[in-house]
Amino acid sequence: MQVSSVDFNMGTDPVLQRGETTTSIGRIKPELYKQKSVDSDGQQEDVKTCGKLNFTLRYDYENELLAVTIVKALDLPAKDFTGTSDPYVKIYLLPDRKKKFQTRVHRKTLNPVFDETFQFPVAYDQLSNRKLHFSVYDFDRFSRHDMIGEVILDNLFEVSDLSREANVWKDIHCATTESIDLGEIMFSLCYLPTAGRMTLTVIKCRNLKAMDITGASDPYVKVSLMCEGRRLKKRKTTTKKNTLNPVYNEAIIFDIPPENVDQVSLSIAVMDYDRVGHNEVIGVCRTGIDAEGLGRDHWNEMLAYPRKPITHWHPLLELPGRATSFDSQGSCSSPKPPLTP
Repeated sequence: MQVSSVDFNMGTDPVLQRGETTTSIGRIKPELYKQKSVDSDGQQEDVKTCGKLNFTLRYDYENELLAVTIVKALDLPAKDFTGTSDPYVKIYLLPDRKKKFQTRVHRKTLNPVFDETFQFPVAYDQLSNRKLHFSVYDFDRFSRHDMIGEVILDNLFEVSDLSREANVWKDIHCATTESIDLGEIMFSLCYLPTAGRMTLTVIKCRNLKAMDITGASDPYVKVSLMCEGRRLKKRKTTTKKNTLNPVYNEAIIFDIPPENVDQVSLSIAVMDYDRVGHNEVIGVCRTGIDAEGLGRDHWNEMLAYPRKPITHWHPLLELPGRATSFDSQGSCSSPKPPLTP
């Protein structure tokens, strides 16, 4: 396991500007940190649904094909002024978005019966790294087609081993644009309060977006210690060549005293190494007390269970504007020691 150590203070005591005081989080009380959204993997809380989609899955071992039959949809919302819709479905086997299939359009119905089968060439041992993405649309002859919603099946083996046809019903989640799947990263967080040491272990990524013309990427992970928008330290993993599912198992250590742990966050960026041009960002995520959703919950769980590595998958998001990039400046005081006169 490769380890990089970063000193948060670079000195014995935190440096304060005039008028500033240190704040301590005190004794960590596990009961203060709600675990529901972490333990239940509840990223889909309060998602509005707009009908149901019925489809079947079966794997053809002889020809190495995944057969997907879109059977029907129920209780779709009306998109036309007549009180009906003209629905059709697009289907992708992620992370590949170049190959897609589309059903026929069914006129003036909220309960279309499709009964159309599509075949994706894919090796059986690759199915665990793939996702099915269904996008339900309303056809409009004179303007842009309206998206009704989408279904994403993260685990193709959720119902069976696919040796026999599996019948699946899923809620359609309302959406106006297709969600871009950039992939996911698994990492663990572990904090030792007595030593003031935080260890982030980058374990692996899956289903990363292909950035090269070869259909693959050369990914590495960059971790930045942030304070109010300012990057204090950064470290990165090794680069894994020509893969969308890299495995790292590399640890990065930051020295963060307990009195500073509630003032910082970690920004994680999965990058594609380019030997000729600029390295491109595949996707990012963030963890810290002021992060959102799973990023905040993961951080709080780490604080609630000191000395225990806490591991979660995190979805990668698109990089925000340059104003919030890793090099943006904020009002956080520098951790450098004071200059001697």
